[in-house]
Amino acid sequence: MRVRTRSTAIIGTVCLVASLALTAASADEPAAARQAPKVALKNVATAQNPTAGAAGPGGKLWIAERPGTVRTLDSKGLSKPVLDISAETTTDGERGLLGIAFDKKFAHFYISFTNLEGTSKVDEFAVRNGKIQPQTRRTVITQTQPYPNHNGGDIKIGPDGYLYIALGDGGSGGDPHGNGQNLDTLLGKLLRIDPRGGKPYAIPPDNPFVNDPKARDEIWAYGLRNPWRFSFDAGTGDLFIGDVGQNDWEEVDRAPASSKGGENYGWGQMEGTHPFRGGTEPANHVPPVHEYDRTNFGCSVTGGYVYRGKAIPQLKGQYVFSDYCDGTVRSLQLKNGKVTAVNDLGVNGGEVISFAQGGNGELYVLAIGGSVFRIDPA
Repeated sequence: MRVRTRSTAIIGTVCLVASLALTAASADEPAAARQAPKVALKNVATAQNPTAGAAGPGGKLWIAERPGTVRTLDSKGLSKPVLDISAETTTDGERGLLGIAFDKKFAHFYISFTNLEGTSKVDEFAVRNGKIQPQTRRTVITQTQPYPNHNGGDIKIGPDGYLYIALGDGGSGGDPHGNGQNLDTLLGKLLRIDPRGGKPYAIPPDNPFVNDPKARDEIWAYGLRNPWRFSFDAGTGDLFIGDVGQNDWEEVDRAPASSKGGENYGWGQMEGTHPFRGGTEPANHVPPVHEYDRTNFGCSVTGGYVYRGKAIPQLKGQYVFSDYCDGTVRSLQLKNGKVTAVNDLGVNGGEVISFAQGGNGELYVLAIGGSVFRIDPA
């Protein structure tokens, strides 16, 4: 993922967001692709480099700010910081506070960040009466990073109640250490752990590689380059991952709710459906449900959510996403796990770094420059 500001002095220094398929509606596209729902972006707040959001207690949306603060958003606007770890992280490279999540009962709050040494960490806090209890903080998992890019960093509680953690391939370019296909490292993977089942965590017994002595038990899926943003469909439980490409192809990966894990999304042998630098397609490669090249200003896919709100009935069931460089908000129409149309929703969020889903299912667009937009009916 690429994180840039409008300032020419900063442009190009941070690569945070995954690039996504920018397939524009054209004469040869299905008619449905040209009948996009009509939406508008309503600016509801201005944050400091927002990177992630999570529905929290009391109907509030919690917003993570990359320098290390967390604020809550309600009808009155953004609160003062409810958590501040700015002394523990840095915004050098692709580092910072990168992800937040609540468990289903809002009893525990999780943060994903890189510390001053560049190590990826996920910490847990107890929550009481809607407030973080700082004295309960503990570290759940750590992963050293060989380079300051491709940290991943997104975290979500899945429909099964387990904590999912996205980690990039370790950085540099071209996966020089072969981490994407190496099952003996957590880099280039989507992890699945039980943070409350052990100290510091337990492995769900049905994880796909539990009985493989050559693989890490925490791994749920692999072959990922920089899975900057992923989500679960609140209606079906399907998993969607926006995985940032190297130079040519951005991709959206999908796994059905019935998946038992173990998907291989191909990196670094494949970039989307294309062999990477002469790579050989793995026999178990799961191709992306959608990919796009960089000919239309896209450079880094920003994965979003399947819309399950009520404000825009025409958008229900569509996967909403964007691209950090292009900024156009788009959606994928799907049927039986296949994309049937790609819609340009006709709005642009600027340098879109992330999406957030409120407790009522409505979606928010986060721009690295600070804007927090809600997707409203036009």
